[in-house]
Amino acid sequence: MARGTQVWFNGKILPAENAKISLFTHGLHYGYGAFEGIRAYKQKKGGGAVFRLKEHMERFLESAKILDLKIPYSLNDLVQATVETCKANGFEECYIRPILYVADGPLGVNPGTTPPVDVAILNWEWGSYLGDEGASLGAKLKISSFIRPHVNSSMTKGKITGQYVNSVLAKREAIAAGFDEALLLDPEGYLTEGSGENLFMIRNGVIKTTPLTSILSGITRQTVLDYFKHLGYEVKDTRFTRDEIWCADEVFLTGTAAEITPIREIDYRPIGRGDHVGKPGPITAKLKKDYSAMVRGELPEYGRDWLTPIV
Repeated sequence: MARGTQVWFNGKILPAENAKISLFTHGLHYGYGAFEGIRAYKQKKGGGAVFRLKEHMERFLESAKILDLKIPYSLNDLVQATVETCKANGFEECYIRPILYVADGPLGVNPGTTPPVDVAILNWEWGSYLGDEGASLGAKLKISSFIRPHVNSSMTKGKITGQYVNSVLAKREAIAAGFDEALLLDPEGYLTEGSGENLFMIRNGVIKTTPLTSILSGITRQTVLDYFKHLGYEVKDTRFTRDEIWCADEVFLTGTAAEITPIREIDYRPIGRGDHVGKPGPITAKLKKDYSAMVRGELPEYGRDWLTPIV
């Protein structure tokens, strides 16, 4: 996993070792900040391009608004900074991490009315988030003992740094038990999402995904919804239970890091039926193949403006 040696930090490209922060950084102590996960891909016609960069940066700015943090950069500034960071590191295909947080200032819980904010963009080369085997053969999931917080306990529309402690705990629990990823329930016992991915299931030809009432609005999730709409599929936003997903024909996760990851097993129960028991199903397999082509500019009918060239 090669890391970029150059980062964008508060408006400038710097060597990564020179982008230092203070131990008195408020965001380090309280997790008061936000981040994004974005990917760039090598393109069929050559060069690299960032997938749905504008949408990611819009969500990044919305997360800052939810936290009531002011940053001196516009959407266009952040888009250009991302391209510059990729160019500075010579990356055509990579994972990109914008992050903002309350910087060195008051160290009480209240950072003040106009706290200082650092903004950075870094990137690295990253392969399959849930491993090559999980990406190709299907991942194994465990329904976690940790639940997704109530919508008034955590701000579900923000990608907020401190809120991911819950996801880290759920992920570590799943890995320790021999699984690839965790699934989290909501306070009422309905499935929500993975530790960092949105969730889809297919049963009897009906595609379902968990509603946005209690989950982050995923950029990849929306891409998949647009894809299914283009093909004439209907997707229902609806809550579903663990015993329903155990009996699904197909299950898959979506996310910028996870991309399209098929699921072969949940709680020791193989997913699927017939020839596809414990294997990726046909709809998931086609989606995965088409998504890989889409992000590399091979399917221009899906979002001609979704790719920002690294030039």
